[in-house]
Amino acid sequence: MQTTEFLQQHPWTATAVVALLAVVAALIVHRVGRAMLRRAVGDMPIPRAILEATESAAAAALPLFALQLVWTAAPDSLALIGTVRHLNGVLLILVLTWLAMRSIKGFANGVIERHPVKIEDNLQARRIHTQANVLSRSAMVVVLLVGMAMALMTFPGARQLGASLLASAGVVGLVVGIAARPVFSNLIAGLQIALAQPIRLDDVLIVEGEWGRVEEITGTYVVIKIWDERRLIVPLQWFIENPFQNWTRSSAQIHQSIFLFLDYAMPIEPLRAELQRVLDGAPEWDGRTAQVVVTDTTDRTIKVRVLVSASAAGPAFALGCKVREALLAFVAREYPGCLPHARWSGAPEKG
Repeated sequence: MQTTEFLQQHPWTATAVVALLAVVAALIVHRVGRAMLRRAVGDMPIPRAILEATESAAAAALPLFALQLVWTAAPDSLALIGTVRHLNGVLLILVLTWLAMRSIKGFANGVIERHPVKIEDNLQARRIHTQANVLSRSAMVVVLLVGMAMALMTFPGARQLGASLLASAGVVGLVVGIAARPVFSNLIAGLQIALAQPIRLDDVLIVEGEWGRVEEITGTYVVIKIWDERRLIVPLQWFIENPFQNWTRSSAQIHQSIFLFLDYAMPIEPLRAELQRVLDGAPEWDGRTAQVVVTDTTDRTIKVRVLVSASAAGPAFALGCKVREALLAFVAREYPGCLPHARWSGAPEKG
């Protein structure tokens, strides 16, 4: 009798006790369920990565979901029950949005883990890494917009704003928003880059006269690591609207040119023989190209182009420096008179 009277005088007490039990039960279900899922997925990289990425979000989502069930079942006569339901609903929407974004991130991490780039021929792996990173970021932006819109639409005064934001998250809204919103412009550019792949992670690019590698592709910009450790930050849209050089578009193999200016008297065949000798001892050379030709002449010298090949841009640069130094040393040692020099022939003096 006393218990009944107490509950009648304090109607929130029973609901609070049930809510507490619901939270404890949800946490137990979360712990047991995730342990079972970890055992079930084993060493599968994608499911394991999703589980790891959603650990915190799932731990928050289940108790909020259990509480929402309790508040919904509670009598409408409870004081402030409407406000509690609304607040819990908004938090649940936000946490579910977080959970969805973390699931997308975990899926991308799992795909990346399945395709390591630390192999000799990593072109396919870099392609997949680029798509996974860019598409996952774009998907997370869309999910975030949808979650924010749904949360706003729970407020009567903000339903129109929420509906507009939700519409802008769709494909039609994104296309329409290109001209008006730079963020959507970069989002569309990111999708284009992920699908068409004019650039990929670790590609070697020449952008604005700078040589570097693609270090990171975010949802709005690309980070290029310059050879001297500087970072060049370029908006995604720039790569859609401007020309640039990609040295590793279809293959990392590349040619390196070395130019020498020598006297007309310099024989070319010894240079070819010396080049072959240098390349035979150079690990950077991939064995494809070894060429020495005279490409131009001036009034004082001939222009000799030495063309060599390497498996990638870094070894090609090192090989070019090695060949240039070796050939100059060879000419100075064996044909010192064939280095560039000025000729002067004075007129004979009259007696």
